[in-house]
Amino acid sequence: QMCGAAADVEAAEGTAATATAPAEPEAARPTRPPRVLSGVQPTGTLTLGNYLGAIKQWVDLQNDPDNTSDSLFCVVDLHAITAPHDPKALAQQTRQAAAVYLAAGLDPEKVTIFVQSHVRAHSELAWLLTCATPMGWMNRMIQFKEKSQKLGEDVSLGLYSYPVLMAADILLYQTDLVPVGSDQTQHIELTRDVARRFNQQYAKKMKKITKKSRVFREPKAMIVKEGARVMSLLDGTSKMSKSAENDNSRINLLDPPNVIRNKFKRCKTDSFVGMEWDNPERPECTNLLTIYSAVTGKSKEEVMEECKDMNWGTFKPLVADAVIAHLEPIQTRYEEIMAQPEYLDSVLAAGAAKANEIAERTLKDAYAAMGYLARPEAE
Repeated sequence: QMCGAAADVEAAEGTAATATAPAEPEAARPTRPPRVLSGVQPTGTLTLGNYLGAIKQWVDLQNDPDNTSDSLFCVVDLHAITAPHDPKALAQQTRQAAAVYLAAGLDPEKVTIFVQSHVRAHSELAWLLTCATPMGWMNRMIQFKEKSQKLGEDVSLGLYSYPVLMAADILLYQTDLVPVGSDQTQHIELTRDVARRFNQQYAKKMKKITKKSRVFREPKAMIVKEGARVMSLLDGTSKMSKSAENDNSRINLLDPPNVIRNKFKRCKTDSFVGMEWDNPERPECTNLLTIYSAVTGKSKEEVMEECKDMNWGTFKPLVADAVIAHLEPIQTRYEEIMAQPEYLDSVLAAGAAKANEIAERTLKDAYAAMGYLARPEAE
């Protein structure tokens, strides 16, 4: 889930692959490094799925010696209100999500970390693009149909149109690559369609006035690497979700060791003998093997050699201990960061300033292409 995106970017998801700029005509190739953008919603407590599917992979990308990207990672709080939320908790949840980014290893000296609502251009561009996007495109979006069934009469217009906000998130920064899971590719295709339509409908027509035939760069998806999709502990066919009613379905990043052990102890299993990967009749087995591989760094082959003859009574405590060991330093660092509110505020302020500088240039071009009277220059 990007942009996490967002949107449900319940897990705006990432990748450890090296970022390379998408191919463009020779004359249009950027002189800057390829830009990567992603984010996660701050509603609820971030889960192991959010971490392994997105945040950990952002950290891996940041630390890849071959990576040359300019990366921006935001807490997508505007997306957090598309469904009923607790206004008393939103600000604190936003700070907690940002603290998790830092605790997991994102370095503000190497990447830009900011809060989506701290850059007002997100909301402004979303409105411009809403007016330039056909309703028929929104009617095809799968996630609205799925989520609206759960919310019933509480479904909001924002939930219907949030893919346009996600497009604005991405296009504001002239993003080249967006880390997403396979279930989020529809959002990237919509973003490309919106960018292409806007460029044709407005930018090219106004070229003589604005001197620009393109306002937005068309991004490409950076598909999440295999094994990063984490499923529910109670249903191996459903993604681990921080909004699921039953807390036992997920591992929260801040769960203490005893809670983690109990959740794995109670997780759904099967009656098969031994452990095996990718058996469609054993989604829960595949899920726990995936988690174990991700938190230990062991390959699929190494995990199978170690675990193939284990029973559930042996395997589940092994996974629990591995998860606890992996999360312990993150939890410790998180507590340190939350105890330093001035540091966290300074990181978010610096990130917002850098993000705003990029976003305002794009927003100005979008307004000009649509024919708006230019704003007076600030004194």
